[in-house]
Amino acid sequence: MKKNIIIGQSGGPTAVINASLWGIIEEGLSRREEIGAIYGMVYGIEGFLSGRCMDLSAAFSPEDLALLKYTPGAYLGSCRHKLPSNMDSPAYSLLFEKLEAMDIGAFFYIGGNDSMDTVEKLSRCGALRRSPISFIGVPKTIDNDLPVTDHTPGYGSAAKYVASTVREIVLDASVYQQPSITLVELMGRHAGWVTAASALARKFPGDNPLLIYLPEFPFSVERLFADVEKALAKTPNLVICVSEGIKDSAGKFICEYASEAQTDTFGHKMLTGCAKILEGYLKNHFGVKVRSVELNVNQRCSGQLASLCDIEEAAEAGRFALKCALDGATGKMVTLNRLPGSEYRMVPGLAEAAAVCNKEKTFPAQWITPDGCDIRPEFISYALPLIQGEPPRAAENGLPRYIYRRS
Repeated sequence: MKKNIIIGQSGGPTAVINASLWGIIEEGLSRREEIGAIYGMVYGIEGFLSGRCMDLSAAFSPEDLALLKYTPGAYLGSCRHKLPSNMDSPAYSLLFEKLEAMDIGAFFYIGGNDSMDTVEKLSRCGALRRSPISFIGVPKTIDNDLPVTDHTPGYGSAAKYVASTVREIVLDASVYQQPSITLVELMGRHAGWVTAASALARKFPGDNPLLIYLPEFPFSVERLFADVEKALAKTPNLVICVSEGIKDSAGKFICEYASEAQTDTFGHKMLTGCAKILEGYLKNHFGVKVRSVELNVNQRCSGQLASLCDIEEAAEAGRFALKCALDGATGKMVTLNRLPGSEYRMVPGLAEAAAVCNKEKTFPAQWITPDGCDIRPEFISYALPLIQGEPPRAAENGLPRYIYRRS
């Protein structure tokens, strides 16, 4: 009997989240003897609960479907919606009524830590209800902070964007002979993977950014002053990269030195502005020109600097998720597993969603230098394969051509 399937996207978008959506759709269309309708949740589980859904089976022309693979952002729309812990909640009754009414055999959720929480809860509730529906998570996050998997789709493209943009900032910062300091603030609440990618911007040993600070190492303004003094003796134009989530030895975020940070619906602190705070400290202490740059959402939405490796792995994760669902898997998340050897090779696998949800994989301490202000070469070997390759880029009137959902 054919299975109808449904797909949702959740959390912050990435440059390749739609490649995973494309992978599921493409695999589904190639298995029409097993797959019936392909539905999409508009605005994730939150939109689905309110009746927002679309039929993806015939939504795309071949040209538009090809564009979807290379379009950044979340085509279906996203949400940050936490399902109740109580399996007796009316929300689950409503969800399963809707899924059963649509004759859904497999449910796919593309997202990060919190999205895997949704997959785990739905699969657990499904088991209690003896539901035959397969619930599969497809990983997505630029933060690269999901445990079990070697890396996550989205990270390679974010790393490529960061390295490319920081390299250009370094060139810009070096045009004047007067001393200057440029602070670049990058995403990363508790995990420094995105900020570490700035080390890839260096063209030679001793090149900028000379100082890189991650959340995994306690930050001190006094030590920053000492580090900057040494760095300015090497170059008059210093570039420093910092994670938004750097915090002091007491665990207080540097961004909270100015005001208390707000929290999102999952209780995560919404961090921004630490580079601006440090800009004032450095300007007052050293009396030189200091500027701060916050790359913000550009890190996750730049299709023009996406990694082809990242796109293809995201697409493969989507394809693999559908294959596993047809084989009866449920309560799982797709993983990307790096094979041993000097040549980079990746194979997909499965892990329990419960081993991923609400957990974070931080940047390895052994990849941070003992003084806490730089990244060791082991990270470069890890990250370089993930940023390789240039995707085909469709253009229209000199601008990138992407596909948009109009409803």
